[in-house]
Amino acid sequence: MPKLNQIEFEALVARVRAGDQEAATELVRVYEPEIRREVRLRLTSAQLRRTLDSVDICQSVFGRFFIKAALGELEFDHPQQLLRLLCQMARNKVIDRYRRDQVRRPDDGEEIPIEGAVNPRATTETPSQIIQREELITRVSALLTSQEREIAAMRRNGETWSVIAQQVGGTAESVRKTLSRTCERVIDELGIDS
Repeated sequence: MPKLNQIEFEALVARVRAGDQEAATELVRVYEPEIRREVRLRLTSAQLRRTLDSVDICQSVFGRFFIKAALGELEFDHPQQLLRLLCQMARNKVIDRYRRDQVRRPDDGEEIPIEGAVNPRATTETPSQIIQREELITRVSALLTSQEREIAAMRRNGETWSVIAQQVGGTAESVRKTLSRTCERVIDELGIDS
């Protein structure tokens, strides 16, 4: 479990949202072991383990997380809430990969269970490099329109959806959906899930 008190957590998250590379590295250091454990628990099939590694899933999860955090889409108030979010993102990645593999090889004979037996395979691998935060933010910013940048900046600064909607026009829900679609578009264009 992450060992951050509420004050440390809030300071770390604020620094990550501001684009601080050291804060991003610290966040990865604190949360990566739990996420990798969650992924290994889901990799119950030898076939799935051959094509998927906990490091790859972690990198993809953190890539999506940093983009969404930088754009202000994600909301979390305490360390355990962030851990649950990151673990859910990791579980979804494993499930998505399982489904893609099933579409590609529907009749290969081996069934790949998503849940079930625990794979206690221990690994000491660490990613050689997690996404370079400053470069990522620069690339993300280049893909945004001026209105998308404005919405993201206001959201990062803690503005509510209603306040942002008053500033840029539309409803709170339409602005929230715009930012969500923007995040997905940017993630696709950057090839984060590839």
